[in-house]
Formats: sequence, structure tokens, C-alpha cells
Amino acid sequence: MVFRSSTSLIGLLSLPILLLPLFRPVSAIRLGLIHRHSPDLPLFREAPAFRNGQECGSTPDHVINVAMTLDANYLRGTMAAVLSMLQHSTCPENLSFHFLSANDDAPELFSSIKSTFPYLNMKIYRFDSNRVRGKISKSIRQALDQPLNYARIYLADTIPEDVKRVIYLDSDLVVVDDIAKLWGVDMEGKVVAAPEYCHANFTLYFTDTFWSDPALAKTFKGRMPCYFNTGVMVMDVDTWRKERYTEKVESWMAVQKQQKRIYHLGSLPPFLLVLAGNIKAVDHRWNQHGLGGDNFEGKCRSLHPGPISLLHWSGKGKPWLRLDSRKPCIVDHLWAPYDLYRSSRHYFEE
Repeated sequence: MVFRSSTSLIGLLSLPILLLPLFRPVSAIRLGLIHRHSPDLPLFREAPAFRNGQECGSTPDHVINVAMTLDANYLRGTMAAVLSMLQHSTCPENLSFHFLSANDDAPELFSSIKSTFPYLNMKIYRFDSNRVRGKISKSIRQALDQPLNYARIYLADTIPEDVKRVIYLDSDLVVVDDIAKLWGVDMEGKVVAAPEYCHANFTLYFTDTFWSDPALAKTFKGRMPCYFNTGVMVMDVDTWRKERYTEKVESWMAVQKQQKRIYHLGSLPPFLLVLAGNIKAVDHRWNQHGLGGDNFEGKCRSLHPGPISLLHWSGKGKPWLRLDSRKPCIVDHLWAPYDLYRSSRHYFEE
């Protein structure tokens, strides 16, 4: 089911280093007259309209498809992420958003986004949690076990077939550069493009059971696998469909669920098992990740040196929660200018 809508803070962030399968057709539902607001959802201020400049094209070839999941618990983060992309885009009207929702509150979520971004080009698709519920094994953090966290695996099967490429983004990030730069990456025949981190200890993403099994350990033979974060990916969804990558990822989830515990971290490891060492690496500036801290305590982390195009609060701590608790990390103040929450009052504190 799809819900349709037809309709550069980089200077501000001169960051001092010290801060530092099968396609299933979807049917359209007209929701233009929905004006109700669920008491369970936060209220947001209306964002300003962002318009294309004269240099922007308006044909289908100029559309930039962005996919995100949509959940009431992360809605505040989603609003900030969307605002950041529109604000820094040279051609904001060319952005087309594809939101995946797993809950029955999709109409209310639609209404909330539409009232905040009246001019946003967007569609909402209902992701069937039953597709993955029986395939999830318990991980180290409950938030990683939610069905919607696995929706990216089924993205190519959920959105329409005429969408050939998307940028998939988590909801706990802001973009401080023109997203068109990431969209324009040359995939070089790869199905996924993302920042790659080869200095990370790759072996830690899998259990001793995995590495001690000769048949499993040779999974990466002939590859030079590196960690990549699945919260920021350019995906060739056309190739993903044709080469049945959903089934490839699911097969590793089945090993984890039914046979042996070979990893600890939710939906990330099966992606690594299928794709690590075979992606198109892009500049690290496009995922300054880990700002949420570790997966257990969410302790504050500083920015890594170097240029930044995207700030990502992956990990346990989320900036809106830490700001509201009056115990923010320094990096959380870089997220606050994009917060459209109607009651937000965030200031630097001495």
C-alpha cells in the first residue's frame, strides 16, 4: 500500500576540529484530505518551501530518489534529516522520498510529514513485518531487533520497479552537503556504494563459531572485506532485484536463526556476508557515523578529523533524547538547528 503526495548550512557548520525477489504491485490511496493528528505523535513546525534554481532540470532523469523508514519513535529524527537535505540541496524539488512504514499509523505519519513539508515529493509504502519477523534473531540491543530495521533488505521489492536507484538513509542523521553529490557516484557495476572502513577489525562482527567453522570462514575467500555502515547506501535496486540479493541476505539470516549463532548485530552482518569486499567505496565524508556512541551505553564521541557531508548518530544515543534530557553531547548541538519539534528549546549551555 502506498500513500502519495504530488506536490547551505555548511557555512553554519564550519566545524572546529575540537568538536570534532518478487516485486509486489502497490496501489495508490488519496490522502490529501487527512488533517487529523495523532496524540501519540509529536507536533512539528512547518518547514519553509525550498525551490529549484534556474539551473535545475525537471525531467524524470533529474529525480533523486531517497528511501527511509518511518516510525513514530524516530519521526523527529526523520523530520530533521529531510529538512537538512532540502536545505542543502541545489535542486530540492528534484528530491523524491520513499518512506517505508511497518505500522498501522501510516496515515497519521503521512499527515504529520505533509503538514510539516507541504511541498515534499513523497510516497509511503507499508512494509509487511511478517516478511521478516520469523527470520530475526536476538541481538545485543533491542532496537536492532525491530522488523523495520530489516526493511532495507526488502527495499527493492517494496518500491515500484521503475525506480532503478535509491539512496537509503537512516533517520538519525543530517546531511550538510548537496545530496546530489552522493547520488552522482559512479557505481562501477556494484550493487551498493557506501563509505568503507578497512581499519576496523572486521573479525569482531562475527562470532568465534563463524570463524572456527572452515566452511563458513571461507565465505570471504577472494574478497578483501571491510566494514561498511548500512545506514547510508546508494543502492542499484534494479540489479538487486535481478540478481535476487534479498534471497542472498535472507540465506545468512536463516543460518543465524536456525543453525548457528554467527553474529551479534541485527541486520548489518548478513549485509557484510553478502557484500563486504564487493561494494563501491565512497568518501568517508558521507558517513561521519558512530555519533550515538556504542551500542551499550551510548557514551559521547567526538568527530573524526576531515571534511564532513553527513553526520550520523548511529549507536545507542540519539541527539533529540539527549538534548531533551539536558545532558547532550557536544555533537548533538550540530543536530539541533534542524529540529522542527514544536516544543524544542535547545541552547548551548555554559
